[in-house]
Amino acid sequence: MEEGLGQHSVPPPGSIDKYKILDIKPIRSLIPVFSKNAQGQSSGQYPSGFSPFFPFGGPHDTSTAKPSRAMPTPLQAFRSPFGENEDLNDNDGFSNKRSAASQSTRVKLKKHKVYNDVHVDMSGLVGISPGQRDNGNREVVNTVLMSFDALRRRLSQLVDAKELNTGLIKRTDLKAGNICMTKGIRTNTAKRVGSVPGVEIGDIFFFRMEMCVVGLHAQSMGGIDALHIQGDRGEETLAVSIVSSGEYDDEAEDGDVIIYTGQGGNFNKKDKHVSDQKLHKGNLALDRSSRIHNEIRVIRGIKDAVTPGAKTYVYDGLYKIQDSWVEKAKGGGGLFKYKLIRVPGQPSAFAVWKSVQKWKAGFPARTGLILADLSSGAESLPVSLVNEIDNVKSPAFFTYFHSLRHPKSFSLMQPSHSCSCSGKKACVPGDLDCSCIRRNEGDFPYIINGVLANRKPLVHECGPTCQCFPNCKNRVSQTGLKHQMEVFKTKDKGWGLRSWDPIRAGAFICEYAGEVIDKDRLSQLVQEGDTDEYVFDTTRIYESFKWNYEPKLLEEAITNESSEDYALPHPLIINAKNVGNVARFMNHSCSPNVFWQPVLYEENNQSFLHVAFFALRHIPPMHELTYDYGSDRSDHTGGSSARKGRKKCLCGSSNCRGSFT
Repeated sequence: MEEGLGQHSVPPPGSIDKYKILDIKPIRSLIPVFSKNAQGQSSGQYPSGFSPFFPFGGPHDTSTAKPSRAMPTPLQAFRSPFGENEDLNDNDGFSNKRSAASQSTRVKLKKHKVYNDVHVDMSGLVGISPGQRDNGNREVVNTVLMSFDALRRRLSQLVDAKELNTGLIKRTDLKAGNICMTKGIRTNTAKRVGSVPGVEIGDIFFFRMEMCVVGLHAQSMGGIDALHIQGDRGEETLAVSIVSSGEYDDEAEDGDVIIYTGQGGNFNKKDKHVSDQKLHKGNLALDRSSRIHNEIRVIRGIKDAVTPGAKTYVYDGLYKIQDSWVEKAKGGGGLFKYKLIRVPGQPSAFAVWKSVQKWKAGFPARTGLILADLSSGAESLPVSLVNEIDNVKSPAFFTYFHSLRHPKSFSLMQPSHSCSCSGKKACVPGDLDCSCIRRNEGDFPYIINGVLANRKPLVHECGPTCQCFPNCKNRVSQTGLKHQMEVFKTKDKGWGLRSWDPIRAGAFICEYAGEVIDKDRLSQLVQEGDTDEYVFDTTRIYESFKWNYEPKLLEEAITNESSEDYALPHPLIINAKNVGNVARFMNHSCSPNVFWQPVLYEENNQSFLHVAFFALRHIPPMHELTYDYGSDRSDHTGGSSARKGRKKCLCGSSNCRGSFT
């Protein structure tokens, strides 16, 4: 068990006397053992080559507590994950194995001492000011998380292609967090009791380091995060956040109650506690919080259905300790137990996950369910149709189709796009003999779980004409839905789309399916009074945004500045009114969580362009999926026709433009 992540245990009714438990004295009567380290470190095992670090210090805003004394400078306790004695001058983890011909078509990596420049502040590269590092907001939190994940994806891409030494980088998430911390790409460094500015209840995290860089939970491994305060009895420590592992079957039945097990205690080979836990470090902080009843942030760990052994973490809001006791473990050791109750009036978070699990199990039935599968089997996962708002039974009739109907082929005026990776079953990252990889400027476009590594002017996928197997990892957008979707009735925007499953940043969501038409046909439809509500037009003007990593963070030398602007070989207009898939139900937002990416692949020796949607950032279950519809070019030339075509925007975001076309 990962020490400090906390077990869940509910004492059997009537079986425990919390004041006389076996031979262990109750918590209230134990003599406190003050630890010299107030951060509550865990002494458990850490990944090879890494050491836990606790980067949050400086001034503290404790809300209800008195100001504390200054904490040690965070970098004083920082260790590079490569080890403090690692010399990177001769081997910085990069290995250039590209041929001379390939170097002209892709990013060139320069040998450089990259990872020991821990004091260089590069936060300005991603738009974070010094003040925002101390106290963030929603926009800053999103910026930090996107920057972290972009860097992690790039590191994973380089590791997959064997351009980085996997012996030095075993965990790209920890390495990305290391870089972000030392380069100032972080926020909410002022540790505090209570909520964290910019972090919302229900937010999800796929890596513990993501919680560190936004100030939600400062421990990279430990489950209890603590804070020094100056109280009436002198200096004390309070628990400010805990991570609950979610690995045990004895958790409380009430979703608003957690029975949390303290940290420490030796284990035998059967993972049983054989010695008593001690009242120090995180346990001492929890004991203080049980008396003061301060708010504690709770992050719930949930098993990742996609990646075995991994977890998804959901921020479940603020809790308070209601009770505590000592309990004997099966191995004979004494365990501290803490009962935490969720503060009333907060939005649902973990409860949403529990509901989805019940729906997937078939009991109880989904409230408002109209159809179990809107796609009628066209998708490998069912697409439910739900209305909890009014009596409308279904959207207007359309034929469900998973891709493009009547696509138009075109010539790239280049040699065949098809690859000849027949003997390898699948294209291999770093293999420049693969023509599809060469078309992607030498980079494999996807990393593990089919996550898009970078936005590109055009992504080239393997197609049916390629000799690699159909399960090649470079066919992400062609293999259907990866998440269980739900078309639902919104309160004010008609029908919308959301997922039952959590979606990580860069994950493929769906293709925009429908009938391919040209400009003349679109103009004819508009003149006939038909709506363009279900039309996707690549010639529209879309808001530019930065999603990729900042190359300077890895000291990468860019020969040609990498562009995220799309370079389409020809315009593509798709009408999904009569024929389409779930993408036709995605609504507009001025602050979307989904973006589109042009994807090209060959079929029957002809090239076809497709529009694929990917997650802009992590998206929790049951959150509406939205993308930016862009604007018609007439909006930028002026005129009454542009004003007449505008629709009122109801996205409700702080960046709302008020209307869209």
